[in-house]
Formats: sequence, structure tokens, C-alpha cells
Amino acid sequence: MKYGIVAFPSKEIQDFANSYRKRYDTHYAKITPHITLKGETEIQSSEIEEISASIKKVCEHFNPLTISISKISSFAPVNNAIYLKVEPTEQLMHLHEALENDVAGGEAKYKFVPHITIAQDMSAGEHDDVFGQLRMTKVDFNETINRIHLLYQLEDGSWTVFETYRLRGEE
Repeated sequence: MKYGIVAFPSKEIQDFANSYRKRYDTHYAKITPHITLKGETEIQSSEIEEISASIKKVCEHFNPLTISISKISSFAPVNNAIYLKVEPTEQLMHLHEALENDVAGGEAKYKFVPHITIAQDMSAGEHDDVFGQLRMTKVDFNETINRIHLLYQLEDGSWTVFETYRLRGEE
């Protein structure tokens, strides 16, 4: 089974992201807009309870996340994904590190770049056209996220929440 750990932004940010995802993101119907904190990892079903306990323990040491999104960016030329750039605060980076180090699963496939994907799986030409338009879009969101979520992937490729954890903040 595949699992991942994410933070869901507010409905306002999700609505903004979905206004683009409907047209440009092939995973639109598979998962809600999110910030990936620990990427997709393959595990045995029997490991999920242990992973859940590890996440709960990590959350006891972190305050709610303060996030800021101020622009649209792209991973090109590595891949043709366009995203809302979440500023990489020290707090967010430390939470990611703790989840990578303290929760079972393999090494991260990519360097951690906090973001919310709004477009992916496009041809180079389509990417250039869409990104050319979107990068001029004014974006200004600031908010606090007080929960993170353990997701698992269903047979149809969609993702669903296994458990939700409150960031308790005993830093």
C-alpha cells in the first residue's frame, strides 16, 4: 500500500488552486490540493499503525504551521509541473525533516520544496504557455495550519485520509 503525509490548506487556497487544477492537473480528481510533507512511500498494511504512532509523536513537538504563498512557480526543466510556492520556513523544514527521519519509509525521491501543485503532466509547449500566463498572477495567502494527515492510496489511484493529527506545539 502507498501512503504519504500532507497538510491541507484552507478552503480559500484549495478553491484558488482548484480553479487551475480543473484544467491543468491530471490528478485533480485523485487528491485535494495539499502540501506534501512526506512523499509517497510503499509499505505493508501491517505497518500503518506503527507509522501512525510515529506521526502522532512527531506532532507533539510542533506548533501549528504558519504558511505564506506569494507566487506561482515551476519545476521546469526537471518536470513540467506548475505550483503555488509555499515559503520554506524553518518550522516547515524542521517538520519535514522530523517526518522523514522518525516515520518509517524510504528516502525522499526529491529535495523538499514546499508547494501546492496546480498543473502537471503537460507537454513542454503547453507548460510554457500556461506558466507564461500564470506567473503574472497576483498571489498572496497567509494562514496557519494546525493539522496534518496520513493518506493512503486506493485501488483507483485516489488518496484518502487514514488519520488526522493535531500539531500540539511543545517546542
